[in-house]
Amino acid sequence: MKRISRVGLLGRAIPVALAVATVASCTVASDLGDAAGGGRSGPARPTVAGAKGPATPGDPDPRLTRFYTQQPAWKACESDDPDERSQAKAFRCATFTVPLDYSRPTGKTIDIAVTRKTAGKPGQRIGSLLLNPGGPGGSGVEAAWWMAEDTIGKPLQDAYDLIGFDPRGVERSAPVKCMTDAERDAYVAEDLPEDPVRAEARAKEREKTYAAECQSRSGELLPYVGTDNAARDMDVLRAALGDEKLNYIGFSYGTYLGATYAERFPTRTGRLVLDGAVDPAADNLSASVEQQVGFDRSLRRFAEDCAGRSGCALGNDPKTAPTRAADFLDGLQENPLTGRGGRKLTSSLGWTGVISLLYGDKDTAWKYLRDSLADAIVRKSPDALLFYADNYNGRDEEGHYDNSSDAFIAIGCADGSGDAPTPQQVQAALTRLKAEAPLLSRDVTAEDLTGQSCEDWPFKSPAKPHTIRAQGSAPILVVGTTGDPATPYASAEKLASQLADATLLTFEGEGHTAYGGNSTCVDGAVEGFLLRGTMPAKGKRCS
Repeated sequence: MKRISRVGLLGRAIPVALAVATVASCTVASDLGDAAGGGRSGPARPTVAGAKGPATPGDPDPRLTRFYTQQPAWKACESDDPDERSQAKAFRCATFTVPLDYSRPTGKTIDIAVTRKTAGKPGQRIGSLLLNPGGPGGSGVEAAWWMAEDTIGKPLQDAYDLIGFDPRGVERSAPVKCMTDAERDAYVAEDLPEDPVRAEARAKEREKTYAAECQSRSGELLPYVGTDNAARDMDVLRAALGDEKLNYIGFSYGTYLGATYAERFPTRTGRLVLDGAVDPAADNLSASVEQQVGFDRSLRRFAEDCAGRSGCALGNDPKTAPTRAADFLDGLQENPLTGRGGRKLTSSLGWTGVISLLYGDKDTAWKYLRDSLADAIVRKSPDALLFYADNYNGRDEEGHYDNSSDAFIAIGCADGSGDAPTPQQVQAALTRLKAEAPLLSRDVTAEDLTGQSCEDWPFKSPAKPHTIRAQGSAPILVVGTTGDPATPYASAEKLASQLADATLLTFEGEGHTAYGGNSTCVDGAVEGFLLRGTMPAKGKRCS
């Protein structure tokens, strides 16, 4: 069965309908031709625990000199996964050291995992190209390995050393860990009670328990895994690689990381591409509503397309097909399907499997979704949807989870949750959800939207969403997809308008993010910018 990469399946906004029952995330569906990511939490924030402002270019804090002058020791890459070992053969791996707390650089340190594939044509080498696949929580090391095979074009790999790294708190870089595999299995499969009062009580109980588990297992790390610190780590990596400027391509949440870097180190930016953009000024409620509306629209477009095809499990009436899809998924709460090994496809897992495939493109991912729904609805076999739900949740065939979901929450809360919404904001959000996302918001109540994100988290970050200008940066290319459900196109428009020097490239298509095989027009524009510094014409649109 085709595995989709989780890059871009991790993101900064949690779909409201899923947030009540499970941790949702957003990264790229690369094996499906997507690249990217969007998600929870809010933007560029100051470092927690008293970090200072940006270091003056060329005159960094002298206490940081030992970090900026280190030289990674490269060696063969290791992985327990045979597919990853094959992908990693062309790469070398290393770690570099950074302060746990940049305001105390002589204190504790952590190691950040990095991987590198050297430029295919050394005589034409431009420098290093860092990538981030999305999240927060996506492994940049693993993403570099598979993106070298099917996403990053050969001209870029000839001219750049391709660099992936796991941001702090993620996988190989001081990973946050909150749940055991068994606890995560139960968590992601649980359907909350249909009664709103009982559902609210259970949701709060889950949140408190989860926060306590994170504090118990990773408490020392939690204040320091935010995006601003990850951006500072990227600057240390830039220097350790010997690059004067940072060249970078970030997908989904990676656009927020890239924008945060540009805000902190504007004069150190080289050529930055931000694909599947997050709006750093959006509060959590607004971002979640935008994403929920995006997925509802994507599900409708998929179902209507399915209804026009022979054998569609949703029937052949495009007007009723979307509702039939939602009815089936909601009905799993009372009538879950049993798959191999006795595992149950609950409503929560069913929705997760469907959402994961809506990240992908119309030609490939939508075919997988048609087949998966036919298996579940017609043949009563849930194994395909369980497979895609597992892929989305970071669960392997042995039942082991990566730490992407834990990192997603931890980084989001370290970035700051902002203020709790007012009653007026909650009512406006609920009204919009019911009008524009009726399939995904059937059971959403005002209580689900009330309160502050991360309110049970072990520490409170003072950071809030805000506009990122990055005044003084090099020109930045922002890429947005009109049918992107995870980071809706409006977010790309907003980010491009906020940045002091940015151009928006539009892809008229479906799926999360654009670069990497979806459009020769997009690929050519992105590669032209990264290779020659040629910015696409203002207002350029690709299909």
